Amino acid sequence: MPLSTLNAEQYAAATAPSGYNLVIASAGTGKTSTIVGRIAHLLKNGADPSKILLLTFTNKAAGEMITRLMRHFPQKTVSQIEAGTFHSVSYRWLKARHDNITLKQPSELRTLFRSIYEKRNFTRMPIEMRPFSASHLYEMYTLYQNASTEPFDEWFLRKYPEHESLMDAYTGIVEEFEAEKESYGFVSFNDLLLRMKREVEEEGGCDFDEVLVDEYQDTNTLQGALIDTLRPPSLFCVGDYDQSIYAFNGANIDNIATFAQRYPGARVHTLKTNYRSSAPILSLANRVIERNERIYPKRLEVGRKGKAYPPKLLIYNDLFEQYQSIAHQIRHTHTPKHDIAVIFRNNSSADGIEASLRELGIACKRKGGTGFFDAKEVKFVLDVITLAVNPKDMMAFIHIFEYAPGVGSAVAKEIYTCLRHFGNGNLFEGVISPKTTELPKLNPVKNVQLGLFDDDVEVGSASRFAALDVPEYIRNHPLLKHPKLTQDGVRFFEKFYALSHHLVRSHSPEKAVRTVLSSRLYAHVIDMLSTQRARLKNGEIDETRKDEARERILRKGNLLRNLARNYNETARFLNAMVLGGGELSEGEGVNLLTVHASKGLEFQEVYVVDLVDGRFPNRKMMSSIEEERRLFYVAVTRAKERLYLSYAKYDKLKKQEYQASQFLYEAGLIEGEFAPPQEKRKRA
Repeated sequence: MPLSTLNAEQYAAATAPSGYNLVIASAGTGKTSTIVGRIAHLLKNGADPSKILLLTFTNKAAGEMITRLMRHFPQKTVSQIEAGTFHSVSYRWLKARHDNITLKQPSELRTLFRSIYEKRNFTRMPIEMRPFSASHLYEMYTLYQNASTEPFDEWFLRKYPEHESLMDAYTGIVEEFEAEKESYGFVSFNDLLLRMKREVEEEGGCDFDEVLVDEYQDTNTLQGALIDTLRPPSLFCVGDYDQSIYAFNGANIDNIATFAQRYPGARVHTLKTNYRSSAPILSLANRVIERNERIYPKRLEVGRKGKAYPPKLLIYNDLFEQYQSIAHQIRHTHTPKHDIAVIFRNNSSADGIEASLRELGIACKRKGGTGFFDAKEVKFVLDVITLAVNPKDMMAFIHIFEYAPGVGSAVAKEIYTCLRHFGNGNLFEGVISPKTTELPKLNPVKNVQLGLFDDDVEVGSASRFAALDVPEYIRNHPLLKHPKLTQDGVRFFEKFYALSHHLVRSHSPEKAVRTVLSSRLYAHVIDMLSTQRARLKNGEIDETRKDEARERILRKGNLLRNLARNYNETARFLNAMVLGGGELSEGEGVNLLTVHASKGLEFQEVYVVDLVDGRFPNRKMMSSIEEERRLFYVAVTRAKERLYLSYAKYDKLKKQEYQASQFLYEAGLIEGEFAPPQEKRKRA
């Protein structure tokens, strides 16, 4: 049984009486075993598995816990447990009640938001303030949803009071954005939690006897509010105050800090025996993290046996020398490459390490940059197939037509409206065999206060494309009456028309992917993206780079096709790509990781690089020095046996001198007390 493998402190937490329990699980202390033990304890004592809810931050984490439980309990029993991320659980819960909702990715909703924003002509508003861009306003709105329950304008103006003259326009954009989503059944990841919270409130709570929350320190205000709304009679939260590193993403450390005050009679358990790292590594971690305020007093104790190597400080004269030297050290180490990690605070640090490793022929994989499913070429294929499955998915259409020269998101949205109008509501009918030939009304109601000034769209003359080298059926298509359509836009539409003919006859996911990959439309996208990626600073195109970029795009297409072979239904394939894509990875070798990407992982040998003031801690990006200190704590506690901390004194390219990070002083690796940059300037 899972309970038999627990130590005394883990067992006490796992078997605690029902009620409000918070488990402070320090790095490497076995939080997963404790959660699994808790569920095993509940099942062993007759708990109904269908009334147990397990909330995690990755579906992989939930899957691992469920797999462990299946070794000791019947699959039929364990499979009844509701387990997954906040978003996946909410999505399943809402889908069971509302079949018409469609989950959209942030990039897709950003495009919809921009299409609404672009209808405003801020230059004609009587204001001096320069408005925020569409992207920044969207990011602020998303952060607001995670971080606050008050009205958007109150939250926003508290942060940016100087933008009060623009608030009506901003609010109008947000309200129209929400109305558009509602009309098409679109939901964002935030919407999943907001809607579930609202509907649970209306129903008076959820029917769960025990709710378990993993990585509780990473919950944001919205997730915390959802947990409160569930009103479970028993709540079991596991987390570590010292590993709260997602403030930039809306995580609210007060959720874990105030647990005992918010839940009367709450019990707080502490797991302090670390089974991951050696005594010298833990000693260094303790020396640094104890400088933060101790909300929950603790000190890591060593549970690991074996030889202990003291952490080493590596000091270099030049930045690139640091990267090359570490690459050479990795080359000669006996540690397997997959069990080595290079951890950095900023993505810019990874480029030098990656180049140095590859120069020596050492394989490496980078996590924390652009992932496979975030690649534009992959998103394009999935958007086309999404549109084939659901022609009402306006966002997928807009994303596709953004690759048409001279067509932005606002015009793409108008083209979508036209095509559905031509097909009497059927998009592909409107593309292939239009029933109606007149343009629909496209303009919004004018409103000077909201920045809506567009002039009425007038029918263009299709005869202006008479000499264009496209088939007759394209020249006669009513879409060509749209006044904003250019010759390049018509050529793009002709390629889309051709793909539409083939796509509607594709049945299997693999065939659908193959159809897109072999289309002239995708060839256009490949050429556009590979050209962009091969453009030099002087504007010239490096043909070798273009060929390499093209080859990488083609490889991604083949990988997507291979993934599709595992599915019989296209809708299931798309759902798996949307919900699980971010957790799939490829590659082998040395792990190059941002601190955030390293969380939850462990390695035999770890290098934490660029430990200089300004980079780590990053004084420009940091929300507080306490959070940067927690980032350092997370980075060093990834190491099981060998830990190397490095920095360079100088950057030859930038002609910039660096000062060692204050964390190296706090760790006792550099003698004396750290003098902050501003104090040094005063002395000079």
